[in-house]
Amino acid sequence: MEESNQSVVSEFVFRGLCDSKDLQKFLFLPFSALYLMTVLGNLFIAFLIITDSHLHSPMYFLLANLSFVDFCLSSVTTPKLITDFLKDNKTISFGGCMSQILFIHFLAGDEMVLLVTMAYDRCVAICKPLHYSRIMDRQKCIWLALISWIIGFVHAISQLAMILDLSFCGPRIVDSFFCDIPEVIKLACMDTHTLRILINADSGVLAVTCFILLLISYTYILVTIHLHSKDGASKALSTCTSHITVVVLFFGPCIFIYFWPLSITWVDKVLSVFYTVITPLLNPAIYTLRNKEIKNAVKRLISHLD
Repeated sequence: MEESNQSVVSEFVFRGLCDSKDLQKFLFLPFSALYLMTVLGNLFIAFLIITDSHLHSPMYFLLANLSFVDFCLSSVTTPKLITDFLKDNKTISFGGCMSQILFIHFLAGDEMVLLVTMAYDRCVAICKPLHYSRIMDRQKCIWLALISWIIGFVHAISQLAMILDLSFCGPRIVDSFFCDIPEVIKLACMDTHTLRILINADSGVLAVTCFILLLISYTYILVTIHLHSKDGASKALSTCTSHITVVVLFFGPCIFIYFWPLSITWVDKVLSVFYTVITPLLNPAIYTLRNKEIKNAVKRLISHLD
Protein backbone atom coordinates (compact mmCIF):
# COMPACT_ATOMS: atom_id res chain seq x y z
CA MET A 1 0.00 0.00 0.00
CA GLU A 2 1.52 3.28 -1.09
CA GLU A 3 1.95 6.04 1.46
CA SER A 4 -0.27 8.97 0.55
CA ASN A 5 1.28 12.39 0.26
CA GLN A 6 -0.81 13.95 3.00
CA SER A 7 0.11 16.15 5.90
CA VAL A 8 0.50 14.55 9.34
CA VAL A 9 0.89 17.99 10.94
CA SER A 10 -2.43 19.13 12.40
CA GLU A 11 -1.29 22.61 13.43
CA PHE A 12 1.55 25.10 13.10
CA VAL A 13 3.13 27.31 15.75
CA PHE A 14 3.99 30.96 15.07
CA ARG A 15 7.13 32.47 16.58
CA GLY A 16 5.51 35.88 16.28
CA LEU A 17 7.15 39.25 15.81
CA CYS A 18 9.60 38.88 18.68
CA ASP A 19 10.62 36.61 21.56
CA SER A 20 10.25 39.11 24.39
CA LYS A 21 6.98 38.58 26.29
CA ASP A 22 7.11 42.10 27.74
CA LEU A 23 7.51 43.64 24.27
CA GLN A 24 4.64 41.54 22.94
CA LYS A 25 2.35 42.77 25.72
CA PHE A 26 3.47 46.34 25.01
CA LEU A 27 2.66 45.93 21.29
CA PHE A 28 -0.87 44.70 21.99
CA LEU A 29 -2.44 48.15 22.40
CA PRO A 30 -0.64 49.93 19.51
CA PHE A 31 -1.51 47.17 17.04
CA SER A 32 -5.09 47.02 18.33
CA ALA A 33 -5.38 50.78 17.74
CA LEU A 34 -3.86 50.46 14.26
CA TYR A 35 -6.28 47.70 13.31
CA LEU A 36 -9.27 49.64 14.67
CA MET A 37 -8.25 52.71 12.63
CA THR A 38 -7.78 50.52 9.54
CA VAL A 39 -11.25 49.02 9.87
CA LEU A 40 -13.00 52.30 10.63
CA GLY A 41 -11.07 54.28 8.00
CA ASN A 42 -11.60 51.88 5.12
CA LEU A 43 -15.21 51.06 5.91
CA PHE A 44 -16.01 54.75 6.38
CA ILE A 45 -14.61 55.60 2.94
CA ALA A 46 -16.54 52.75 1.33
CA PHE A 47 -19.73 53.85 3.14
CA LEU A 48 -19.21 57.50 2.17
CA ILE A 49 -18.73 56.67 -1.50
CA ILE A 50 -21.77 54.38 -1.59
CA THR A 51 -24.12 56.82 0.14
CA ASP A 52 -23.00 60.14 -1.39
CA SER A 53 -24.31 60.58 -4.94
CA HIS A 54 -21.61 63.19 -5.67
CA LEU A 55 -19.03 60.41 -5.42
CA HIS A 56 -20.71 58.02 -7.85
CA SER A 57 -17.94 58.18 -10.44
CA PRO A 58 -15.48 55.55 -11.73
CA MET A 59 -12.55 56.81 -9.66
CA TYR A 60 -14.49 56.64 -6.40
CA PHE A 61 -16.11 53.33 -7.30
CA LEU A 62 -12.62 51.85 -7.66
CA LEU A 63 -11.47 53.60 -4.47
CA ALA A 64 -14.38 52.00 -2.57
CA ASN A 65 -13.25 48.61 -3.89
CA LEU A 66 -9.69 49.32 -2.75
CA SER A 67 -10.89 50.31 0.72
CA PHE A 68 -12.89 47.09 1.04
CA VAL A 69 -9.92 44.99 -0.13
CA ASP A 70 -7.60 46.73 2.36
CA PHE A 71 -10.08 46.09 5.17
CA CYS A 72 -10.24 42.39 4.25
CA LEU A 73 -6.48 42.03 3.73
CA SER A 74 -5.72 43.48 7.14
CA SER A 75 -8.39 41.29 8.75
CA VAL A 76 -6.79 38.06 7.48
CA THR A 77 -3.69 38.40 9.67
CA THR A 78 -3.94 41.30 12.13
CA PRO A 79 -6.61 39.97 14.57
CA LYS A 80 -4.60 36.75 14.98
CA LEU A 81 -1.39 38.77 15.45
CA ILE A 82 -3.04 40.91 18.14
CA THR A 83 -4.48 37.99 20.15
CA ASP A 84 -1.17 36.10 19.89
CA PHE A 85 0.61 38.97 21.67
CA LEU A 86 -1.11 37.73 24.84
CA LYS A 87 -0.48 34.01 24.24
CA ASP A 88 2.52 31.83 24.97
CA ASN A 89 1.43 29.14 22.52
CA LYS A 90 0.70 30.81 19.18
CA THR A 91 -0.89 27.94 17.26
CA ILE A 92 -2.96 27.80 14.09
CA SER A 93 -4.64 24.74 12.61
CA PHE A 94 -3.46 23.30 9.32
CA GLY A 95 -6.75 24.36 7.72
CA GLY A 96 -6.47 27.83 9.24
CA CYS A 97 -2.94 28.19 7.86
CA MET A 98 -4.03 27.17 4.37
CA SER A 99 -6.96 29.60 4.62
CA GLN A 100 -4.58 32.44 5.46
CA ILE A 101 -2.44 31.61 2.43
CA LEU A 102 -5.52 31.48 0.20
CA PHE A 103 -7.02 34.79 1.33
CA ILE A 104 -3.73 36.71 1.54
CA HIS A 105 -2.87 35.87 -2.07
CA PHE A 106 -6.48 36.32 -3.21
CA LEU A 107 -6.70 39.83 -1.76
CA ALA A 108 -3.11 40.84 -2.58
CA GLY A 109 -3.56 39.69 -6.19
CA ASP A 110 -6.86 41.54 -6.37
CA GLU A 111 -5.25 44.73 -5.04
CA MET A 112 -2.41 44.57 -7.57
CA VAL A 113 -4.84 44.39 -10.49
CA LEU A 114 -7.09 47.00 -8.89
CA LEU A 115 -4.18 49.44 -8.64
CA VAL A 116 -3.56 48.93 -12.36
CA THR A 117 -7.24 49.58 -13.05
CA MET A 118 -7.09 52.80 -11.02
CA ALA A 119 -4.02 53.87 -12.97
CA TYR A 120 -5.88 53.18 -16.23
CA ASP A 121 -8.81 55.26 -14.99
CA ARG A 122 -6.52 58.22 -14.20
CA CYS A 123 -4.74 57.75 -17.53
CA VAL A 124 -8.02 58.05 -19.45
CA ALA A 125 -9.23 60.97 -17.29
CA ILE A 126 -6.04 63.00 -17.77
CA CYS A 127 -4.97 62.00 -21.27
CA LYS A 128 -8.42 61.71 -22.92
CA PRO A 129 -10.77 63.86 -20.83
CA LEU A 130 -13.32 64.41 -23.62
CA HIS A 131 -13.82 60.65 -24.05
CA TYR A 132 -13.64 59.75 -20.36
CA SER A 133 -17.36 59.28 -19.70
CA ARG A 134 -17.71 57.08 -22.79
CA ILE A 135 -14.64 54.93 -22.11
CA MET A 136 -15.14 54.53 -18.34
CA ASP A 137 -18.88 53.91 -18.22
CA ARG A 138 -20.60 52.13 -15.33
CA GLN A 139 -20.65 48.71 -16.98
CA LYS A 140 -16.94 48.82 -17.79
CA CYS A 141 -16.07 49.84 -14.23
CA ILE A 142 -17.99 46.88 -12.83
CA TRP A 143 -16.28 44.52 -15.26
CA LEU A 144 -12.84 45.88 -14.43
CA ALA A 145 -13.47 45.45 -10.71
CA LEU A 146 -14.84 41.94 -11.28
CA ILE A 147 -11.81 40.99 -13.39
CA SER A 148 -9.49 42.10 -10.58
CA TRP A 149 -11.32 39.79 -8.14
CA ILE A 150 -11.20 36.89 -10.63
CA ILE A 151 -7.48 37.29 -11.31
CA GLY A 152 -6.78 37.47 -7.57
CA PHE A 153 -8.78 34.30 -6.98
CA VAL A 154 -7.06 32.37 -9.78
CA HIS A 155 -3.66 33.47 -8.46
CA ALA A 156 -4.55 32.37 -4.93
CA ILE A 157 -5.83 28.97 -6.04
CA SER A 158 -2.66 28.33 -8.05
CA GLN A 159 -0.50 29.16 -5.02
CA LEU A 160 -2.58 27.04 -2.65
CA ALA A 161 -2.62 24.05 -5.01
CA MET A 162 1.19 23.92 -4.97
CA ILE A 163 1.31 24.15 -1.15
CA LEU A 164 -1.32 21.44 -0.64
CA ASP A 165 0.83 19.06 -2.68
CA LEU A 166 3.54 19.22 -0.02
CA SER A 167 4.04 16.74 2.81
CA PHE A 168 4.40 18.18 6.33
CA CYS A 169 5.54 15.46 8.70
CA GLY A 170 7.72 17.01 11.38
CA PRO A 171 8.77 20.65 11.89
CA ARG A 172 5.84 22.95 12.58
CA ILE A 173 7.30 26.25 13.84
CA VAL A 174 6.66 29.10 11.40
CA ASP A 175 9.14 31.94 11.94
CA SER A 176 6.56 34.64 11.31
CA PHE A 177 3.24 35.91 12.67
CA PHE A 178 1.14 34.45 9.85
CA CYS A 179 1.34 31.64 7.28
CA ASP A 180 3.58 33.25 4.71
CA ILE A 181 4.45 30.84 1.89
CA PRO A 182 8.27 31.29 2.02
CA GLU A 183 8.22 30.32 5.71
CA VAL A 184 5.68 27.49 5.42
CA ILE A 185 7.45 25.62 2.61
CA LYS A 186 10.62 25.50 4.74
CA LEU A 187 8.76 23.02 6.96
CA ALA A 188 7.97 20.53 4.18
CA CYS A 189 9.50 17.06 4.47
CA MET A 190 10.75 17.06 0.89
CA ASP A 191 12.96 19.00 -1.49
CA THR A 192 11.17 22.27 -2.30
CA HIS A 193 13.79 23.95 -4.50
CA THR A 194 11.78 23.50 -7.71
CA LEU A 195 8.55 24.43 -5.94
CA ARG A 196 10.08 27.66 -4.63
CA ILE A 197 10.99 28.61 -8.17
CA LEU A 198 7.46 27.84 -9.41
CA ILE A 199 5.79 29.77 -6.59
CA ASN A 200 8.05 32.79 -7.08
CA ALA A 201 7.50 32.62 -10.83
CA ASP A 202 3.72 32.48 -10.32
CA SER A 203 3.75 35.48 -7.99
CA GLY A 204 6.37 37.19 -10.12
CA VAL A 205 4.35 37.06 -13.33
CA LEU A 206 1.42 38.82 -11.67
CA ALA A 207 3.48 41.32 -9.65
CA VAL A 208 5.93 42.25 -12.41
CA THR A 209 3.19 42.50 -15.06
CA CYS A 210 1.12 44.80 -12.85
CA PHE A 211 4.17 46.86 -11.89
CA ILE A 212 5.22 47.35 -15.52
CA LEU A 213 1.68 48.37 -16.49
CA LEU A 214 1.66 50.85 -13.62
CA LEU A 215 5.01 52.30 -14.68
CA ILE A 216 3.78 52.68 -18.27
CA SER A 217 0.50 54.29 -17.15
CA TYR A 218 2.03 56.85 -14.81
CA THR A 219 4.89 57.64 -17.18
CA TYR A 220 2.34 58.33 -19.91
CA ILE A 221 0.32 60.50 -17.52
CA LEU A 222 3.37 62.49 -16.42
CA VAL A 223 4.57 63.02 -19.99
CA THR A 224 1.09 64.08 -21.14
CA ILE A 225 0.68 66.63 -18.34
CA HIS A 226 4.19 67.94 -18.87
CA LEU A 227 3.51 68.55 -22.57
CA HIS A 228 0.08 70.09 -22.16
CA SER A 229 0.32 71.93 -18.87
CA LYS A 230 1.92 75.25 -17.98
CA ASP A 231 2.72 73.96 -14.53
CA GLY A 232 4.63 71.06 -16.05
CA ALA A 233 6.29 68.58 -13.75
CA SER A 234 5.04 70.14 -10.50
CA LYS A 235 1.41 69.70 -11.49
CA ALA A 236 2.09 66.19 -12.78
CA LEU A 237 3.70 65.25 -9.49
CA SER A 238 0.79 66.70 -7.53
CA THR A 239 -1.71 64.75 -9.65
CA CYS A 240 -0.04 61.34 -9.33
CA THR A 241 1.65 61.51 -5.91
CA SER A 242 -1.07 59.65 -4.00
CA HIS A 243 -1.35 56.84 -6.56
CA ILE A 244 2.41 56.39 -6.92
CA THR A 245 2.86 56.41 -3.14
CA VAL A 246 0.33 53.61 -2.68
CA VAL A 247 1.97 51.58 -5.47
CA VAL A 248 5.42 51.89 -3.87
CA LEU A 249 4.12 51.07 -0.39
CA PHE A 250 2.32 47.96 -1.62
CA PHE A 251 4.72 46.56 -4.20
CA GLY A 252 7.97 47.40 -2.40
CA PRO A 253 7.67 44.98 0.55
CA CYS A 254 6.10 42.22 -1.57
CA ILE A 255 8.88 42.30 -4.17
CA PHE A 256 11.59 42.41 -1.49
CA ILE A 257 10.20 39.44 0.47
CA TYR A 258 9.60 37.18 -2.53
CA PHE A 259 12.48 38.07 -4.85
CA TRP A 260 15.38 39.19 -2.67
CA PRO A 261 17.96 36.35 -2.74
CA LEU A 262 18.95 36.74 0.93
CA SER A 263 16.34 36.17 3.64
CA ILE A 264 16.83 38.24 6.80
CA THR A 265 14.14 37.18 9.28
CA TRP A 266 13.64 40.45 11.16
CA VAL A 267 13.59 42.44 7.91
CA ASP A 268 11.00 40.06 6.42
CA LYS A 269 8.83 40.43 9.54
CA VAL A 270 9.00 44.23 9.45
CA LEU A 271 8.08 44.28 5.75
CA SER A 272 5.27 41.78 6.37
CA VAL A 273 3.85 44.07 9.07
CA PHE A 274 4.14 46.94 6.61
CA TYR A 275 2.04 45.43 3.83
CA THR A 276 -0.47 43.58 6.06
CA VAL A 277 -0.98 46.21 8.79
CA ILE A 278 0.47 49.61 7.85
CA THR A 279 -0.36 49.88 4.12
CA PRO A 280 -4.11 49.10 4.54
CA LEU A 281 -4.17 51.87 7.16
CA LEU A 282 -2.28 54.42 5.05
CA ASN A 283 -4.15 53.86 1.77
CA PRO A 284 -7.38 55.64 2.76
CA ALA A 285 -5.42 58.53 4.28
CA ILE A 286 -3.16 58.89 1.23
CA TYR A 287 -6.02 58.89 -1.26
CA THR A 288 -8.34 61.19 0.69
CA LEU A 289 -6.12 63.55 2.69
CA ARG A 290 -5.91 66.15 -0.10
CA ASN A 291 -9.12 65.19 -1.87
CA LYS A 292 -11.61 68.09 -1.84
CA GLU A 293 -14.56 65.97 -2.98
CA ILE A 294 -14.09 63.53 -0.10
CA LYS A 295 -13.77 66.43 2.35
CA ASN A 296 -16.96 67.99 0.98
CA ALA A 297 -18.74 64.64 1.25
CA VAL A 298 -17.72 64.41 4.92
CA LYS A 299 -19.06 67.94 5.50
CA ARG A 300 -22.35 67.00 3.83
CA LEU A 301 -22.60 63.88 6.00
CA ILE A 302 -21.98 65.91 9.16
CA SER A 303 -24.56 68.51 8.15
CA HIS A 304 -27.15 65.78 7.57
CA LEU A 305 -26.41 64.30 11.01
CA ASP A 306 -26.86 67.72 12.59
